[in-house]
Amino acid sequence: METFFKDQYDINCETMSLLTAKSTDYDSIVLESDRTLYVRQTPLQLIESACLRGGSSYDGRRIAVMHETGAQRKVPIPINRLENIYAFPTHSPKNFNCHWLFSAHIHKMTPNPKNKKQCLITFTNNEKITLDVSPSVIEKQMHRTSYCIWRFSQMLKRS
Repeated sequence: METFFKDQYDINCETMSLLTAKSTDYDSIVLESDRTLYVRQTPLQLIESACLRGGSSYDGRRIAVMHETGAQRKVPIPINRLENIYAFPTHSPKNFNCHWLFSAHIHKMTPNPKNKKQCLITFTNNEKITLDVSPSVIEKQMHRTSYCIWRFSQMLKRS
């Protein structure tokens, strides 16, 4: 898997996750299907930029999802509805430890055998990451995101 350092990054269909970096050289670790990028923008900045490129603000999309789904916290975000790019946060987006996962790339999630409070995420390309969040939180976020995708697909059908 290739590794790159970048000042900016555009979320795309290959984006699997945006991980918060604990480094002075970069702010995010972006996992794509075939490469890893180290980016000098925070995960939330990357999400906000992607929303703006898609024609709406992050807050606008967040409010729309809250209105359509009733979700109030850790709201999934439709980055690009036409390309089916949806992301969800693992924690409050303002929390430094918040990572963003892209639901289309998640194959399965299981408890970390060494620590049940951690979740082992397996992506569709068989890459694995371990996150300091319980599997039940990730499962709930996947359900929220699935409901969001369904609600927004219904909106597309009506228009």
